Amino acid sequence: MTGTLTTPDTTLALLKATESQSTDNVKKLKASRQLEKIADASQEFEAVFIAEMMKPMFEELKTDGLFGGGKGEEVFRSLLLQEYGKLTASTGKIGIADAVKNELIKMQEEQKA
Repeated sequence: MTGTLTTPDTTLALLKATESQSTDNVKKLKASRQLEKIADASQEFEAVFIAEMMKPMFEELKTDGLFGGGKGEEVFRSLLLQEYGKLTASTGKIGIADAVKNELIKMQEEQKA
């Protein structure tokens, strides 16, 4: 056995390095997916809030006439308000979603600690 050269097991070292790198990538991917979910939930909250704030504005509108009134209009009006809320929230001009998103992220960080 004299004269034999021993080399470190490079395959094992390579596997460990790859595993560590893979774990980091998975953690980053989970974090980015979580941030996407938080952003979506925040924007959805803002859209619902805006729709609810607009609801009283439309309650006093008179809808008499040949094609006005009835249950159909009630359903359509609520759908229309939902879409108005989504459209307004998507502009990002009001800023409720940003505040909600920041609070959700802060709450998550506190849970991890």
